[in-house]
Amino acid sequence: MASISLVSSLSSCVLRQEVQPVCTLCRRVYGNTRPWEKFEQAVGRNLKAAGSKQRDATRRSEIRAAGRNERRAVSELAVESFVAEEIDLSRPQESKLGQEIAEIPVGDFSSKLTVNDGEFESSELNDGEFEPSELDDGEKTSSVSTSNSEDDLDGVSPELLTREVSRRRNFAIISHPDAGKTTLTEKLLLYGGAIHEAGAVKARKNARHATSDWMELEKQRGISITSTALVFETHGRQITLLDTPGHQDFGEDTYRTLAAADNAVMLIDAGKGLEPQTRKLFEVVRMRKLPCFTFINKMDRPALEPLELVDQIEKEFGLATYPVNWPIGSGDRFMGVYHRPRNEVHVFTKEKHGTKAASTQIIPWGDDCLKSLIPSDLFAQLQEEIEMLDELSPPLDMEKIHSGDLSAVFFGSAMNNFGVELFLESFLEYGITPKTHESDLGEVDPDYPHFTGFVFKLQANMDPKHRDKVAFVRVCSGRFTRGMKVQLARNGKTIALTRPQKMFAQDRSTMETGYAGDVIGLNNPNAFCIGDTLFCGPRRSYPGIPSFSPELFSYMRNPNPSKYKQFLKGITELLGEGAVQVLYSADSGRTDPILAAVGQLQFEVVQYRMQAEYGVETILEPIGYSVARWVTGGWAALETVGKLYNCATVKDQWGRPVLLFRNEWNVSQLLSDKPEIGELAPYALPPEESLKK
Repeated sequence: MASISLVSSLSSCVLRQEVQPVCTLCRRVYGNTRPWEKFEQAVGRNLKAAGSKQRDATRRSEIRAAGRNERRAVSELAVESFVAEEIDLSRPQESKLGQEIAEIPVGDFSSKLTVNDGEFESSELNDGEFEPSELDDGEKTSSVSTSNSEDDLDGVSPELLTREVSRRRNFAIISHPDAGKTTLTEKLLLYGGAIHEAGAVKARKNARHATSDWMELEKQRGISITSTALVFETHGRQITLLDTPGHQDFGEDTYRTLAAADNAVMLIDAGKGLEPQTRKLFEVVRMRKLPCFTFINKMDRPALEPLELVDQIEKEFGLATYPVNWPIGSGDRFMGVYHRPRNEVHVFTKEKHGTKAASTQIIPWGDDCLKSLIPSDLFAQLQEEIEMLDELSPPLDMEKIHSGDLSAVFFGSAMNNFGVELFLESFLEYGITPKTHESDLGEVDPDYPHFTGFVFKLQANMDPKHRDKVAFVRVCSGRFTRGMKVQLARNGKTIALTRPQKMFAQDRSTMETGYAGDVIGLNNPNAFCIGDTLFCGPRRSYPGIPSFSPELFSYMRNPNPSKYKQFLKGITELLGEGAVQVLYSADSGRTDPILAAVGQLQFEVVQYRMQAEYGVETILEPIGYSVARWVTGGWAALETVGKLYNCATVKDQWGRPVLLFRNEWNVSQLLSDKPEIGELAPYALPPEESLKK
């Protein structure tokens, strides 16, 4: 970009015959080692050569008619040729009057000289404006000004929006720990063509780890600690797979991720049935009215009867089910599934370690070879169960699936790749396209022409070499384009989104455009909070994403004073992403942060990351409280009630008062004794900032 700016400045100086300023510019780039006479001679040679070619190709009268525009074009060719020669850039192509366009590539940009009716018109370099992108922490980077949101809006046709939205499918997987969620994620990537060999949760020596478990601690422990997004193309569809942690200590991260999902896949261990964490997360799915697909995993191990598993779902959740396929055998006798929509049997051949796609033999139901291929007892059982399903199960109603009133059920083994491809194909057909979102101005449809989206996750240090911080943004409507300027609904600030990224776990690539249903990664430290709304056009805001009420509290101390700077940086970045919540003592003399978490494992993860990513050892000092309540009336409400007992007063990261209690009974007692304190909220949202005028 500096080279482009230099070319433009040199051209202007040559037109005004100002040699000395030209030399000053050159010295700024090349130093004092090159005398200005060399530049003057080089420009003169190029001017002479360019002018000679011009005279040979056109009549003298046309040269006079071109006037100042012609002289400017020739000067630019001469100067750019010199600069290209000096800094090894591409040389300009020859240009003939009225016939061609000369393109002089400089970095990622190019200057174009268009010729019309014998006159040169110098097109601008991306509007010709260079302005600093708006980054936080005072960081300024030079970038080319791009078209504003209105320009982007004018270029989007309703047909394009509808077509692109219809291609999108977006889903999150929910499960209890150890149900096989990460393994299923790997196999969906394998059959979707995103990877060629599936990794393992606990990889053998020299074997690859699971793609979605990119954090080092995840690889060591074999568990998912943080949510991640994996975007890939398959069967003409763009899929966004949101991988979530299964452990209950990370339930808050899963809750936020479900806010960005259009569909949910409930994963159940066939040997255990419904488990506590599955029940909790299903309630979130039901609250958000998401279509829920059920994949019953681990059929290759000792399992409950398929009818019993289906009955559990219907009775406990009050959710009707439609088994799309039905297992043939279980445990070491599990050999395939009967696919009801196509009335055919899929018989699987096990692959070594399940790293490659399983070989499948597809046979129509009723074919005589099935009796010889399937053991007689399993075949008789399959016949009986198929007849029972046809009699008792409801019909496959797509409207009920999309409304969340009917769950399509699949059986398989993610470890051995049995039934995974069938599930993926069926999901692409049955899954709902990006849905409407409720805002403060009413519902926003995916084909609403203006871009809108919200931040549902922040993640620090995905690239340890650059100490970056990525905001995950779910696109809700319109078209996103790289470089567009958007506004934050929370504070009215305008931000240029110059570095959007398509996410694939830890790997990222530049994203040029995005539509409703997509998840975009944005590098812009400290500009965003979880729940922020980004918009173009009329201001609107989506509901915020609340934080869970923490149950564990500990002071975090830095035993090494020389590491204070790293300690402060780590606390700011990790807690900013919502790994845990942070509180501070109301006593200004006590500066150690108070970590507030839902589960103990969150503390361990923060300590590990402080050591691994920032080189700081920390000490946790638990404090004896288990309930947190935000005083909605603020500090003014606390002053009216006077001194409080059986609780501690602290403040959150925005300086708002929070009361810590030992149990729920103390909360009830305070509200009974001092009702004038007003409402005590179990969660908090980021405060609305005053809008810039």
